[in-house]
Amino acid sequence: MAAQSTIEQPERTAPAGVTASAARRQGGTGTGLLRFARNTWRPAAVLVAILVVWWAVTAADLVKPYLVPSPGTALDVVLAQPGYFAHHTWITTYETVLGFAIAIVVGVLSAVVMVYSPTVEKSLYPLLLFAQVIPKIAIAPLFIVWLGFGLSPKVVVAVLMAFFPIVISTVTGMKSIDPEMLQLSATMGAGPAQTFRKIRFPAALPHLFAGLKVAATMAVTGAVVGEFVGANEGLGYVILQANGNLDTPTLFAGLIIMSLLGVILFVVVELLEYLVLPWHASRRTDATTTTL
Repeated sequence: MAAQSTIEQPERTAPAGVTASAARRQGGTGTGLLRFARNTWRPAAVLVAILVVWWAVTAADLVKPYLVPSPGTALDVVLAQPGYFAHHTWITTYETVLGFAIAIVVGVLSAVVMVYSPTVEKSLYPLLLFAQVIPKIAIAPLFIVWLGFGLSPKVVVAVLMAFFPIVISTVTGMKSIDPEMLQLSATMGAGPAQTFRKIRFPAALPHLFAGLKVAATMAVTGAVVGEFVGANEGLGYVILQANGNLDTPTLFAGLIIMSLLGVILFVVVELLEYLVLPWHASRRTDATTTTL
């Protein structure tokens, strides 16, 4: 009788959307390294191919060694003077990170003011564009005259190089909000501060990170340009001295380290984007413009 009175319970199934969302979360946490390997093996293979071609050209003596040294020669220069290159790399890294951080703070604040004040935007935007088109190598000597040969002029040039893409990307992001979302937040009684914190700024983050990736590499260039003009340390100083002495192995070693510094900073920004915006389209497994 007990068996006959047992009522069969219907099988409960989770909604399709919930199941898919849970699967995406599990996949995102469990296959992160796999996605990283899948997205990085191609550029790694291209880099290896470039190194092989470089080595083959120099080994076949198609180019004179004093014009293009072999990869092994450039590596030997670094290994022979590790302290020398480590010191100058640290100086350029410090200038780059400091200038990049200042550019982020000033750029985001400037973008917020421009978005909330059309008068400020119409007044400053042409000036920003004018300042951007001026070659920084042309105005860097002025900063040396005004600020001396210390840290300040290098940081200022790095800030100027990184500032423009941050401002433009942030302004674009905060202006791309659906007007209906802003109307809805106003209808629900949200003030300007709440609207900015919960709608405008979060929606602008994908654009902001796109600008940060560009700005990260440009900050390295700005720091090195400042060192070209007037410095006694840093990778720009190493490259300039090697060029003056026709020391191409040291010149190539400095260029490679400078490039690696820009790549590392780019990857750091992308990793931060991966942690802050795991939900964005750029973080999907089928995205091709990401290294993570």
